[in-house]
Amino acid sequence: MQVIDLNKEHEPLYFVCLEDWSDEMKEAGNHRQSWYEWMQDKGLRVKLALDEDGQIGGMIEYMPIEHSYVEGSGLYLISCIWVHGHKKGRGNFQKHGMGTALLTAAEEDARARGSKGMAAYGLWLPFWIRASWFKKHGYTKVDSHEGIQLLLKPFSDDAVPPRWIKQKHTPELMPGKVTVTSFIDGRCPSSNMVHERAKRASQEFGDKVIFRTVDTRDKDVVRRTGEVSGLYIDGKRVGFGPPLTYEKIRGKIAGRVKKLS
Repeated sequence: MQVIDLNKEHEPLYFVCLEDWSDEMKEAGNHRQSWYEWMQDKGLRVKLALDEDGQIGGMIEYMPIEHSYVEGSGLYLISCIWVHGHKKGRGNFQKHGMGTALLTAAEEDARARGSKGMAAYGLWLPFWIRASWFKKHGYTKVDSHEGIQLLLKPFSDDAVPPRWIKQKHTPELMPGKVTVTSFIDGRCPSSNMVHERAKRASQEFGDKVIFRTVDTRDKDVVRRTGEVSGLYIDGKRVGFGPPLTYEKIRGKIAGRVKKLS
């Protein structure tokens, strides 16, 4: 197994989170590439894991926490670690230590860059970024919000635990219209899919629906709204987990449009 830094050759694969076989990824637009270009001069780091045959099976991305969606200082934050586990495409690379190799390489890199610790977030979902997995690797919970744990592995005694940005903001509504608000920073293809599907569905209803995009790459916007990515229909957040299909989003919008009359 080998862990390498992301290079130009592998950027297209990174932009689709190693799922170049997925037709759904085509619905995500170029938001992830734009986010990557935005973050390149802000310290974003990306590493890829290759198996013994030179096939890429995993990735990790991490950044100075000051340029992330979390409040903190002197730390790096892991925003994604993913080992391809689908039978489709390049196949299943999980259960062979690739995730641990990526995590170790990222921690060593962050230490060498003067970081006081590595932060990460963990979910309860059984298939992606589990909090329990990070805890097995020396991370401890330092904050929690809506069931999502924020974890830290300190490298020095003066590492200050990070905190979630929790301020809440209700999207502004327009009387006599259905308001669809999409918070998006472009980092995650799943969120980008939902954004593009919601925009397309909103356009089907003409002037009955107002579609608004809130760019959350600006951390001050995150601090003000408490949102990084998410879809709201008439001020109510919809969907959590796997990305909503176009049909479900359109159905939810249609239900609100019916109530206008």
